Amino acid sequence: LRTPATPFPGGFKCFTCEDARDNYDCNRWAPDVFCPRGSRYCYTRHLMDGLGASESVTKRCVAVRDCVGATGCRTLADARRTECVSCCEGNICNLPVPRNHSDAVFSTEIPVWPSGASSCHSARWPVLCALLSALM
Repeated sequence: LRTPATPFPGGFKCFTCEDARDNYDCNRWAPDVFCPRGSRYCYTRHLMDGLGASESVTKRCVAVRDCVGATGCRTLADARRTECVSCCEGNICNLPVPRNHSDAVFSTEIPVWPSGASSCHSARWPVLCALLSALM
């Protein structure tokens, strides 16, 4: 089985849609195109009513800045709707939608370091660096 060629090294795809009615409609009609350069993750925003039924699904290709601090679930100001956001790294990794705090996470293949820490030699995170080094 041959893997199709990508437009550039590390190219990948995400399901993409804007304000689809539900996850089925989003995935069914998502265009089959590669994410642009500068994107690294697949982003999913799921808006639900008070009973947990889908009201809106948005999926897109994003850069790391759009995921850090954005994932999780929150009750909106009207207190009748919940928004859950997840990000993932990998080809077409955003098939499901987040429905709760367990699903609304930022999952990566390679750890994302806090700003200013570009490697595991950071003085800010010595214990984390030691643990990650031991695992690798």
